[in-house]
Amino acid sequence: MNVTVVTGHLTRPPDHRTLPSGEEVVSYDLSVVSPEDRAETVPVAWPAPPPSATQIQVGEALLVVGRVRRRFYRAGGSTQSRTEVVASAVVPLRRRAAVRRLLAEASVALEELASAPPVAPARRKGRAGQVADAS
Repeated sequence: MNVTVVTGHLTRPPDHRTLPSGEEVVSYDLSVVSPEDRAETVPVAWPAPPPSATQIQVGEALLVVGRVRRRFYRAGGSTQSRTEVVASAVVPLRRRAAVRRLLAEASVALEELASAPPVAPARRKGRAGQVADAS
């Protein structure tokens, strides 16, 4: 299971894009404080967002629930990668009732994970077609 919960402040205006597939995505950069009190930037992509997604102001505190994804793309003749949070929901922290509801939903998903039987690691094919552990 891939469940991510992130809180932070929006560091730049939302970036709304329409992909060649026609899908709409809003991208955010959140500044979060690490346990070592360092600010870290977490990129967030919100596919199929509501119209209000672009109305969030720089500096606003947000709660993001989603999953972590690493995507690969070609740029400048080489393969690049980017790790980001793919949001299923984004809520301003000032909306306390919505924050509580979203955290409760994430908690239920995590509780289900904790009570589920262990799952064997995923296996993937290596370069020469041989099967390798994904871990």
